[in-house]
Formats: sequence, C-alpha cells, structure tokens
Amino acid sequence: MTPLVLASCALRPYRQGDQAALVRNANDATLFRNMTDRFPHPYTADAADAWVALNVGSPAHDNLAIEIGGEVAGGIGIVPGTDVHRRSAEIGYWLGAPYRGRGIATEALRAMTDHVFATRDVCRLFAGVYEHNAASARVLEKADYRFEGRLRKSVTKAGQTIDTLLYARVLEA
Repeated sequence: MTPLVLASCALRPYRQGDQAALVRNANDATLFRNMTDRFPHPYTADAADAWVALNVGSPAHDNLAIEIGGEVAGGIGIVPGTDVHRRSAEIGYWLGAPYRGRGIATEALRAMTDHVFATRDVCRLFAGVYEHNAASARVLEKADYRFEGRLRKSVTKAGQTIDTLLYARVLEA
C-alpha cells in the first residue's frame, strides 16, 4: 500500500522498527481509559512486537500507523463486519498525548474513511465512543460522522459500566 500523505501526518502500514515509538506513545493510562481492554496497559515492548508482527506484511492493511516526524504517533484501523454485516466496518483510532488537540486525529479519520470507502465494498463505518470521551466524539463529528444513539450501560471499563455513544458515516451511493 502506498502511504497516504496528509498535511499533518501520513497513514502507512506498520513496519519493523516501529516498536519503540509505539511503546512511547501508547503507554498512557489516559489513552487506555478510552480504548477496549485488548489495547494493553502498560503498553510494553512485547505488546509492540506482537502488534507489529500481526500487521507487517498483512495484505488487508486493516490497521495503519499514523506517522508524524518519521515515527508512529498513533494508529487507525478497521474491523470488517462479517456475514450480514459484511458491508459495515468498525473504525477506531488513537493518538499519543503529545499529538492530541491539533486536528491530526480528524485528518487521519477523514483520510482513512475515504480510503476504506474507495477501496472496499463497505457502505457504513461506525465507531463507539465512551460517554466520558468528548474529544473523540468531536473528532468523529468533525469527520462527518453522525451520532446515531446512546447504547446504555453497554461497556464495563475499569470497574465502571458506562454508556457508549454510537457514530457512523454511511456512503450514500
């Protein structure tokens, strides 16, 4: 896959050598608070090795690194639906603390959304945001995702059962 070069970052496949930057930017308790539990905390070198190994050479390119200044600053990816949900995919993203609040996540989300719609037989992308994560909800809104509803008491994170806000972007074609 040719990297998607944007104004503030690039989206590209993961590669060997990304591990140190992954650990540096992903080992963040605030970030973990807003991610599923399969995103480890602490984010160790072993976790980074496993993630890079899973993604290097993957022909699907479901997960891409958000690169800034030559290193991984975050990630963005999709989980394609199956069976009757085969034309839908869940999208998710994260950004290391030094890079937040600068419009990078919004730019990356717009680009990944356009890329998925252009290269996959997908007509719907959706994301769930924990109720306390107003910044991520705003990223989705700025990327033209629409609020579809509140899933009450739908996730348990750090011992608390909370609501998820569901956003989606639908390709009308």
